[in-house]
Amino acid sequence: MVETFNAEHFDVIVVGAGHAGSEAALASARLGCETLLLTINLDMVAFMPCNPSVGGPAKGVVVREIDALGGQMGRNIDKTYIQMRMLNTGKGPAVRALRAQADKVEYQYEMKHTIEEEENLTLRQGIVERLIVEDNVVKGVQTTTGARYSSSAVIITAGTSLRGEIIIGDLKYSSGPNNSLPSIGLADNLKELGLEMERFKTGTPPRVKASSINYAVTEEQPGDVAPNHFSFASKDSDYLKEQVSCWLTYTNETSHSIIKNNLHRAPMFTGIVEGVGARYCPSIEDKIVRFEDKERHQLFLEPEGKKTEEIYVQGLSTSLPEDVQKELIHSIEGLENAKIMRTGYAIEYDIVRPHQLRPTLETKLISGLYTAGQTNGTSGYEEAAGQGIVAGINAALKVQGKEPFVLKRSDAYIGVMIDDLVTKGTTEPYRLLTSRAEYRLILRHDNADMRLTEMGRAIGLVKDAQWETFQIKKYQVENELKRLNAEKLKPNAQTNAKVEAMGYKALQDAMSGAQFLKRPEVSYKDVVKFVGDAAENLEDKTIEQIEIQLKYEGYIKKAMDKVDKLKRMEEKRIPEMIDYDAINSLATEARQKLSKIRPETIAQASRISGVNPADISILMVYIEQGKIAKIS
Repeated sequence: MVETFNAEHFDVIVVGAGHAGSEAALASARLGCETLLLTINLDMVAFMPCNPSVGGPAKGVVVREIDALGGQMGRNIDKTYIQMRMLNTGKGPAVRALRAQADKVEYQYEMKHTIEEEENLTLRQGIVERLIVEDNVVKGVQTTTGARYSSSAVIITAGTSLRGEIIIGDLKYSSGPNNSLPSIGLADNLKELGLEMERFKTGTPPRVKASSINYAVTEEQPGDVAPNHFSFASKDSDYLKEQVSCWLTYTNETSHSIIKNNLHRAPMFTGIVEGVGARYCPSIEDKIVRFEDKERHQLFLEPEGKKTEEIYVQGLSTSLPEDVQKELIHSIEGLENAKIMRTGYAIEYDIVRPHQLRPTLETKLISGLYTAGQTNGTSGYEEAAGQGIVAGINAALKVQGKEPFVLKRSDAYIGVMIDDLVTKGTTEPYRLLTSRAEYRLILRHDNADMRLTEMGRAIGLVKDAQWETFQIKKYQVENELKRLNAEKLKPNAQTNAKVEAMGYKALQDAMSGAQFLKRPEVSYKDVVKFVGDAAENLEDKTIEQIEIQLKYEGYIKKAMDKVDKLKRMEEKRIPEMIDYDAINSLATEARQKLSKIRPETIAQASRISGVNPADISILMVYIEQGKIAKIS
């Protein structure tokens, strides 16, 4: 290889332009850093190699959190969706989630265009071969052509390209997603630099031709009529009225027999697959083995865009041989004559074990080096983008000599995810679930702007237009809550006649409008019939916020009390070079885990598996008394 030396210097370099890389680069550039975004292929910026959708349980909240902080994913999907649906509408607000089908080509083109137009951001095609590191400080990168770029911070967001290998049946070959080029040199270099690596696996289902499907025997899944958006800046007037439907079908006994009869050819069971797959998004062959008692499994037929015939068969991820995939597809109702346009495959790739990261996503081993997305062992576009914006913010802040930005578990689902990764690590592709968040009642999709916009503004990512919209909504919510608490409903004959006419129980005592609204069956529209309309016309999303805050006030207060107690532990920092082996009274497992993960706060230490409350008490006493021997 002939080395050429490029004199260009950038404040921040982002390696990989998937969903993590796109958010990282935009955040860094928008914070005023000269940023270089290097990608293997310019045609795959923000590419969707898996399902053509954004959002869903927990993930949809992340997209709104990214938007509230000043990120791009929510804005991008709102411009390019073909269907929008609110999930779990029959359940409480803590688990409701927005999900959109994307026009996958339009999505990536729109994101690429946004990146190309961003001031301070340079998008360039190139394969990073290695990092330039001096005295455990990152200094830049070198590409396969020998070009060198210097920088003060580097963010690795290589996704499934990092030493990627595609597997179909007994065929296994070096490749990134969708037969793109893999990144092999960088994977080797990260290992050479001393980072601990792991091998993970994910996969995709076959894509079939839309015109070859018999939709008459499937169940239609249309989009919502009522407007909804991921970005708080999007307008109801722009909501797409003519949406594209998805369709539901199922596997059956014949499908399951085909899979069982070909398990001896399934890479997952023959030893060809070495990487660890996702428990929460298993392949169809894994489902059949693990859930043998199930008679059928749901399959969603998801269009990949308005100008393509490709249909994504959600739920049928597989690496079975091509001939078996064809037989399997034709066993499914509605797909008897379906033509496969792309064969399903599994892909193995390298990850950086995330316990080696700080909560800022900077590596502990190399100063100025950050990792984000599937490189950290997560699965999903949303998880990747959430890490990307945090890594981009922190890389920019480090370059500018400012304090780092850390989201706590009580701040955001993004905070839950990052804390899980750096505190517990992961032994399989990590997926965000509502059950992972102990404060999910306060981490809702509807209040992401209330939780995070002020943080985004303080950092410098939230610009004037977004800030003004937020300020108006915040004022209206606070003002209307005050009014509803002040306005009284008296239990007189006139009032009770109206209450009973609505089908509600008559008032026994005087109560405020806020107290009346706390009744489960009462809506905001009911209350204003007694106390009058607000001084200003309130949008539906503002009214939703008022209703939820009042109806769940007691539960929210309990959650916030727990958060306040936790904050005291979050503020107790652990000396960075502490020698845990010097604390003889700590349990052996606690010493080992604490030495490996090296938590930054007492709260983080308390969440490490194998570290019990007694160990935390001992650790706090020793730190307060200053008795700890430190590593030289």
